[in-house]
Amino acid sequence: MIKGYSTQLTRQIGEHLVVAKLGRLGILATPFAGNVPDYDLLASDLSGYSLPLQVKAINGPSWQFSVTSFLEIKFEGERQIVKGKKEIFNPNLICVFVFLKSDGNDEFYVLTVKVLQEHFLKNYKGGIRPRNPKSTHCAIWPKELTKYRDNWKLITEHFNPLK
Repeated sequence: MIKGYSTQLTRQIGEHLVVAKLGRLGILATPFAGNVPDYDLLASDLSGYSLPLQVKAINGPSWQFSVTSFLEIKFEGERQIVKGKKEIFNPNLICVFVFLKSDGNDEFYVLTVKVLQEHFLKNYKGGIRPRNPKSTHCAIWPKELTKYRDNWKLITEHFNPLK
């Protein structure tokens, strides 16, 4: 298989599942196929209001990030020290995390970038990374997002859909 093909399929399926779900909620949405740097979908209603959304899809087991997207990290030799939150361009950007399972059994978690940042602030400890001291890799698992499962109200509260 061509390198990256599976990743692109996962991204595509995740984005289109979110578009379909929003349509069922009476909200128009369109994906941008990775061409917009800060969001993946634009959702809108008939009044002209629109809302950018970020979609992160996985087949399992967790979503992967660099903690430097969320936190200020200082290096003292091989030791990482968490200095605090990084200023984020749009902390209220809504993210839909999609865990692809089987057709009709996919899971959706809806939260803001600010919530994600708080999670990493609480859980990323810094210190000396055992394999690669310069690694800023971090991850979040579906079980850590349980309270945001099917939290579509975070999106729908912004709209006046016609049903």
